[in-house]
Amino acid sequence: MLEKLKQLVVEEKGQGMVEYGLILALIAVVVIFALGQIGEQTEGVFSKVQEELSKVTSGGGDS
Repeated sequence: MLEKLKQLVVEEKGQGMVEYGLILALIAVVVIFALGQIGEQTEGVFSKVQEELSKVTSGGGDS
């Protein structure tokens, strides 16, 4: 019984998969954060375009 417990503690077969899973989770968090930041910037660009288009269609443009 004691030998089985020692083997469970020393066993490293599943350790590699757990490390890969943690790395993958970290990458996913970074990607989600980056996409959130890009989304906010893109929203600002589209808002500006919408404002300019509404000026042009309403006759309030500079040209």
